Amino acid sequence: MVAVGKKAPNIKLPDADGVIVDLSKLKGTSVVVYFYPKDDTSGCTSEAIDFTTHKEKFAKAGAVVLGISPDSEKSHQKFAAKHALSIRLLADTEKKAAEAYEVWVEKSMYGKKYMGVERATFLIDKSGKVAKIWRRVKVPGHVAEVLAALNEMNA
Repeated sequence: MVAVGKKAPNIKLPDADGVIVDLSKLKGTSVVVYFYPKDDTSGCTSEAIDFTTHKEKFAKAGAVVLGISPDSEKSHQKFAAKHALSIRLLADTEKKAAEAYEVWVEKSMYGKKYMGVERATFLIDKSGKVAKIWRRVKVPGHVAEVLAALNEMNA
């Protein structure tokens, strides 16, 4: 179970360029891992643009931002190019990371049930432990909230 104070589940996924990102190798760095449902949809685009806009502030605070969705590397490339995104997007096509972080959940739309990614963000400290969790994220103001928590954690 993913919980504050526990070791974050490791992630080994390819980014948009096919480079494998291994979370365990980022020890010593704070990491913001955010899960989103789908490339190039309104909420997901807004969230990715917001993280990109604040990328330098996260870097100054000593953090790396990783966006994860079930979309393919090719989909991430198109998404990043279309919206000038500079954050790393990881392809979780087999949903292993989503399952490890308990964000692959049953959802419901118009009375129809289906499996999908719950929008969630995890702040992982330099020792690799989960410092804060946001579930069922509402996009407006979320990135500022994550940045504030990161700065507070580092204070």
